[in-house]
Amino acid sequence: MKNRILVAPLNWGLGHATRCIPIIRALEKSGFEPVIASDGIALELLKKEFAHLITLELPSYQIKYSEKGKNFKIKLFSQLPTIIKAIKAERIATENIIKEYNISGLISDNRLGVYSKNIPSVFITHQLNVLTGNTTWISTKIHHHYIKKYNECWVPDMEKKPNLSGKLGHLEDPFSSLKYIGPLSRLHKKVTKNKYELMVILSGPEPQRTLLEKKLITELENYTHKTLFIKGIIEDKQSTYEEKNITYYNFMNSEQLEIAFNESSTILCRSGYTTIMDLAQLGKKAFFIPTPGQYEQEYLAKKLKQENIAPSCSQDNFSIEKLEQINSYKGFLNFSTEISWKKLFSLFQGK
Repeated sequence: MKNRILVAPLNWGLGHATRCIPIIRALEKSGFEPVIASDGIALELLKKEFAHLITLELPSYQIKYSEKGKNFKIKLFSQLPTIIKAIKAERIATENIIKEYNISGLISDNRLGVYSKNIPSVFITHQLNVLTGNTTWISTKIHHHYIKKYNECWVPDMEKKPNLSGKLGHLEDPFSSLKYIGPLSRLHKKVTKNKYELMVILSGPEPQRTLLEKKLITELENYTHKTLFIKGIIEDKQSTYEEKNITYYNFMNSEQLEIAFNESSTILCRSGYTTIMDLAQLGKKAFFIPTPGQYEQEYLAKKLKQENIAPSCSQDNFSIEKLEQINSYKGFLNFSTEISWKKLFSLFQGK
């Protein structure tokens, strides 16, 4: 019987789920049987990608987001009691899953309650410093409290410069369990003809995803170039339609997205870290609109702008004319790295 490894990404947009896809694939190739656990759209996405695997539902953190970016932190901190309650419920659920499904190791992508003292446990994060403005010190301290419970913490980035996460994923005094595994992406660079001048790909929490969708549809009314618009809405069935020069999809699977990225000249998207890893893997040019109030995305957009990689602006200030700025930036250089899965997975084999 194959060793079963529990893989549990946080349901916070789609980024945590999508960056677990190459890990799940690698586990299967290495002779393990992944068991997937999450909730909401993250779980729905992984069910579509891995219909042959066991998928389980975990307690939801039930995070609600504000419509105004300036209220993001207040809204999030007000929900801490609910989140802590969910983490405790998640911990109980995890122990039950370990017993019922004979789990021999686990990988948690930012799910703080998916942990066990009894089996090898890995935590994945690119946020060793959790940016929350003047409360960064306390949010970071809380995060470290949880991370240090795990046998290893995998950071999907390079340890030294050049790197993608900057101060998010690098500490002045790193702890011993840290392992920099290199950027994670489910996509691969291919030589193709450009089919679309612009690809819009939306992701992230509501109501901000919908607010940006509405704004961009309005802005694109007078845009004459061929455009692919992926809304990032995970539904039972894939749907698509065309209006003028724009082709709309509710969602795409990994295979379709790989083709779409490669066939598009420029990408308009959020500055989420998983998206940045995909763009770096493919060596693309992009324009970023960070989710309002999300310090992490605002930091990453600013970092990449300062490094002359990609332009960005706030959601309120975006206009379609700003896409012309892309030509003045160098774009992402191909940042693909070979991940030593055998070495990483040896933790689950007692080596």
